[in-house]
Amino acid sequence: MMYFETSFPVRYYETDQMAVVHHSNYIRYFEIARNAMMADGGFPIEQCEREGVMIPIVSVKCKFHHPARMGDTLTAVAMIDSVPMAKLVVRQAVLNQDGVVCADGETVLGFIDSKTFRPVRCPAKLASLIENRLNDR
Repeated sequence: MMYFETSFPVRYYETDQMAVVHHSNYIRYFEIARNAMMADGGFPIEQCEREGVMIPIVSVKCKFHHPARMGDTLTAVAMIDSVPMAKLVVRQAVLNQDGVVCADGETVLGFIDSKTFRPVRCPAKLASLIENRLNDR
């Protein structure tokens, strides 16, 4: 499995009046981990787009387990189990500083040509990056 995690503090603007992270932010946290994983692997999303392939989200599932709060340090995790062809499935999680899972889920992404907006296969650079890191964990 390709595995990546990144940590960051909960910011005030991400919380509600009860100092709890608003549920909509977990989708952003998932994106932070996915994009950082691609950059860490040497193929950032911006480069993929410059090379003519956009990676739109097809679906997101998110299950909430434990509230994250102001003052917490969160870790966003992205995991890929197989080399994609037409779609990329990323398992995701957000944990607090104590290792408690606040939310987990799955994001499915597609690949489209940036000029024609028609579906294409996973870019070879991204497929290679994932294949070379399937043994991360």
